[in-house]
Amino acid sequence: MKILIVGAGSTGGYFGARLVQAGRDVTFLVRPARAAALRETGLQVVSPLGDFQVEPRLVQAGAIERHYDIVLVTVKAFALPAAIEDFAPAVGPDTLILPVLNGMKHIDDLQARFGPQRVVGGVCRVSTTLDAQGRIVHLSPLHELVYGELDGRHTARIEALHAFMSDAGFDAQLSQRIAQGLWDKWILLATLGGICTLARGNVGEIAATDGGAAFVRAFFDEAVAVATAAGHAPSPKSVDLALGHLTAPGSTLTSSMYRDLVAGERVESDQILGDLRARARRANLATPLVDVAFIQLNAYQRRRAAQ
Repeated sequence: MKILIVGAGSTGGYFGARLVQAGRDVTFLVRPARAAALRETGLQVVSPLGDFQVEPRLVQAGAIERHYDIVLVTVKAFALPAAIEDFAPAVGPDTLILPVLNGMKHIDDLQARFGPQRVVGGVCRVSTTLDAQGRIVHLSPLHELVYGELDGRHTARIEALHAFMSDAGFDAQLSQRIAQGLWDKWILLATLGGICTLARGNVGEIAATDGGAAFVRAFFDEAVAVATAAGHAPSPKSVDLALGHLTAPGSTLTSSMYRDLVAGERVESDQILGDLRARARRANLATPLVDVAFIQLNAYQRRRAAQ
């Protein structure tokens, strides 16, 4: 099988480098600046599991001349519309599109463009970043990629995908409940992003305040209500696990949304909070905390764009 990885940033670059290291047929779709840097330095990974470097095969938008068996989409959610135009020539009648974006809107967008039969579900759990030299820094040993058919079926094509991803240097898991996994992750990320941006602090700082735990639980309950209305209520175990992470005393955990906000970067507010808010409205649910967080971030985005 041949895979096209859309983006060679901290997420796509990490999993792609592992696949290259394992001998898989991998091509990265990258922008000109990133292509120039990678041709000069190679794709370098700094990891607690051992540093390594690979020489990546690269292609740029407008130069795709073949179909791929798998397209792994790893861009930020707000970059998806442009990415779709870039990788569309790579999608053939038997191509599987595996996105690992946040929220659920990307599933709708990809299915609308390429058809429901082309898209499978994916969730990644990895903590990575790019350093000043463009290297991928793997911050903890966790590196998990979970995927499956969105309707839970066990198919030959998903087995082939699993065989391709297995034994490639990261934890590859085939799930028959990937749609629930996507919703569970969205509930967690929406709550984490919302509480950190509203309180301007990390989980431990919020937990230490008077009323902090109740604030976290109220935000979390709003997200859970939307998921439940969509038929994807989290399990009690999932709720306990998420709330444990979100209220842990002394925790330095923050969301990427909050870190991007502090750095003055563009944030995924529309995809993580805006879409959750829109689904709540369609279900006639009140989500005052989600609304406030979204409005605040929307104002930030407008101010940033004007500047």
